[in-house]
Parts: sequence; structure tokens; C-alpha cells
Amino acid sequence: MLDIKFLRENPDIVKQNIKNKFQDAKLPLVDEVIALDKQARETQQEADNLRSDRKKFSKEIGALMAQGKKEEAEEMKKKVNESAERLAELEALEPVLAEKIKKIMMTIPNIIDPSVPIGKDDSENVEVERFGEPVVPDFEIPYHTDIMEKLHGIDLDSARRVAGNGFYYLMGDIARLHSAVISYARDFMIGRGFTYCVPPFMIRSDVVTGVMSFAEMDAMMYKIEGEDLYLIGTSEHSMIGKFIDQVIPEDTLPQTLTSYSPCFRKEKGAHGIEERGVYRIHQFEKQEMIVVCKPEESPMWFNKLWQNTVDLFRSLDIPVRTLECCSGDLADLKVKSVDVEAWSPRQKKYFEVGSCSNLGDAQARRLRMRVVGEGGKYLPHTLNNTVVAPPRMLIAFLENNLNEDGSVNIPKVLQPYMGGMTKLVP
Repeated sequence: MLDIKFLRENPDIVKQNIKNKFQDAKLPLVDEVIALDKQARETQQEADNLRSDRKKFSKEIGALMAQGKKEEAEEMKKKVNESAERLAELEALEPVLAEKIKKIMMTIPNIIDPSVPIGKDDSENVEVERFGEPVVPDFEIPYHTDIMEKLHGIDLDSARRVAGNGFYYLMGDIARLHSAVISYARDFMIGRGFTYCVPPFMIRSDVVTGVMSFAEMDAMMYKIEGEDLYLIGTSEHSMIGKFIDQVIPEDTLPQTLTSYSPCFRKEKGAHGIEERGVYRIHQFEKQEMIVVCKPEESPMWFNKLWQNTVDLFRSLDIPVRTLECCSGDLADLKVKSVDVEAWSPRQKKYFEVGSCSNLGDAQARRLRMRVVGEGGKYLPHTLNNTVVAPPRMLIAFLENNLNEDGSVNIPKVLQPYMGGMTKLVP
């Protein structure tokens, strides 16, 4: 969410940013919120004047009564009553205007970083760098669920009967591999100086609206019926929410946390053959990383975060690339984002396995987070990135470590988490 003062003073910049994100339907909102803001400030000023006059008139009435000037005092009382009625109208109007302004401001997108490429959608994202050599073996790579089924590692039919489409049972060595990857990712991030955390898996509505846009909320979140609680779509939500209404001492920054959680997503509009199996699902587990830092340090932390994911995947012998998200592919709160994509030998292309985002001070403003230091109070920047989400990681892992006989190599770094196993054998 933008600062209303910034929007008021820079409407053309805000409008151009909306155009850069190809959201022209939102352009009228800028003038609308400026008009509402003007009305709100005038309303507040008039109310403040009336409150000041009331105090002054009250003293004058007392003085007139003391002097025996009852008629004059009564006239003054009439003025006070009239102003009291007007003040009540204004005081009732103030929260209405504030709510209207807030609703619009939460819809206007954040100002993107100047380095972000301009493009309409993810088809115009820009490849930045490749890590590792993509390999296509001289034997056919089966679909990931076929690999898992040969290892007796997945049961989609039972999951369908129990919960419907978009769920799965992981079994045996595949289930163990899933847990091994999560445990390895946890220790990998602890080794990089992050504090491990297991957060709440449900959050209140004020946290939801503090960490994401309305469009994302509608597409992703499951609401708990009868309660002000939502299932998290990623632990970033509750991790950043941890700082709601907090004043953070500057000398405790940066806050660097890595968290484990299950994740729950509606996945509205999911379709296509590559979304079968465990690619796009309603429930999965993930290791996440978040940073709360000084504004001037957020570009440095942004680069560190995506590099962590690249390094983890490379340690598991999986080639990856980074992709700069274009303006039209950025969610409204994001300033800049880089996707990490893993190589799929079966598809002979890369696919997304993680996303690193710098949200500037947008989440901090929505959640009323502040930092206090020698120079006073200011808004911190927040960043997040996927360490690893095993369903998609499993696809990349199985395809890139598959042998022609159907066995799957286990990289050295993962073997201690698999009881010393070096291969999964059908």
C-alpha cells in the first residue's frame, strides 16, 4: 500500500505505474482517492476548529453566567448546541471517508522498481542467469506420478476418494524423501544464519489483508467458517504477520527467519496437463525464508534470498535458472520479483519452483509495523522467498536424478536424511 502523501504529491507517477502494470481500469482511482483525501482533511480541520471553539465558548459561558449575563450566556449556548450537531455529523463522516480511502489505497499497486522489465504477463518475463548444465538423457523420462507409482510412493485414487482432486498420499520412500528435503532445507537455512520458526497455520483477516492484495486473497485463501481465521497459503503470511502493530528496535534488524509450514490454496483456475499429479495442488508443505530490514538494505537481501534457493537446488544436482518477473506479472504489493525455475528433462524446459519478492514498505504500512532508531521511527522493508516446496521439488528431483532402470540417485547431502540410502529402487 502506498503512502497517501506520496500519492497526493505524485499522482502522475502513480498513474504511470498503473499503466506499466497494464491495469488501466484502476487509473480513475487515483483522482477519486485524491478527492476523498481532500474531503477527509477538510472534514478533520472543520471538526478540529469546532472542538476548539467549543472549549472557548464553554469558558465564555461560564464567565457570562458569573457576571449575571444570562441572556448572552443562553445565546452562546445555542451556538454551542448548533456546533455540537455539526461536529457530530463530521465525526460520523470521518471514519466513513477513512474506510473509503483505505479500500482504494489497498487496491492501487505498489511502485515497481525501475529495473523491472515492462511486460503484460509471465510470457514476457526475462531470463537472467542459468546455473548448472541442463541434461536430456538418451532414455525417456516418465511423468512424475509414473515414477512415484513405480516406487510405490503415491496414491492419488485414495486421496481423491478422501478429499477430492488436488490432494495426494505420499508413501514409503517417496514420503521419506519428501521429509528429508524439508529437513535438509531447514538445516541449510540455519547454516546460513536464519532463525528457524514453526508459525501458526491460521491467521486473522487483518493479517491477511496486511500481507497480500485482495485479488490474491480471493484466488488463494480458504476461510474458516464462523471464525475470523484463514488457512495460510504460505508461511510468509504468518511470519510477516508476527510483526503486526510492533515497534521494532533498529539494532535488532535485520530479522532473518526461516519457517516450515503446511500450505493451503484454492488454486482457482488451475488447468492443463502439467497440473496433474503434484504440480498444482490444494495442500503442500514448504520451507520459507523472510527478512525484515532497513530500506537501504533490501536490494542486498533480495539478491541473497534468491541465491539461497539456487544454491540449495544445485546442491541436489538440479539445474536451475532465474527469471526476472515483468511488471504485469507482479502482484500489487511487490516492488520486484525473481522466480527460480528448475530444469525438467522430461519437458525439456524449466518450470517454477520458487519465487523471491521484495515488497518494499507495503506490508509494513498495512500491518502498522515501525522501526525505532536514533533518527526516529520509519517503515522497514519486507522480503520473502521459497527455500523449497517439496511437491514441485520432488518433480525436479526425480526427473534429474532418474536412471534408465527406474532407480533414483540420492545426492550426498541428502543421504544422512535418508538413513544412508544412495538410491531409490523400484
